[in-house]
Amino acid sequence: MKRTLLINKATHEVELTRRDGALTLTWDGEAVPVDILEVEPGTYSVINGGGSVDVRLDAGRSGDPDVHAYRATLHDGAYEFGLQDPMKALLAAASGAAAGGGTLTSPMPGKIVKLLVKEGDVVAEGQTLLIMEAMKMQNELKATAAGKVAKVAVQEGATVETGATLLVLAALEG
Repeated sequence: MKRTLLINKATHEVELTRRDGALTLTWDGEAVPVDILEVEPGTYSVINGGGSVDVRLDAGRSGDPDVHAYRATLHDGAYEFGLQDPMKALLAAASGAAAGGGTLTSPMPGKIVKLLVKEGDVVAEGQTLLIMEAMKMQNELKATAAGKVAKVAVQEGATVETGATLLVLAALEG
């Protein structure tokens, strides 16, 4: 399963896959065969090529409910990082496009399950604008700033592709 790894302000795409008993770590598109052994609860030996690194993982705290925070302790120090589902990042980016006026586009292919606003509605920051189903999951697309719905470009039940215009928000005047 792909995840977005957040270290300080840098992001990396990571994925662990197992095929025919072999484990592969893909880091920013570069695949590396690895083996991971739990040596004691919370401590793992990560074996890569001719070497290994012992890693102690502890859960951390994150201000974002969509980011799972961790602290990894290695031989050379401790590193704090977060893991985020990349679909959550896409949804946040799509919602952010409508902040203070702009076009809300579909972050992925899916079906519009429910429209919660109509043209002319004034929406508040954080208000759910519509519900979209993708990969058997219902995703709420929310306004990241207050605005006025200038145009609704889809209907309930419509199937949309990535990048399709869903609705247009206008910035609130004065």
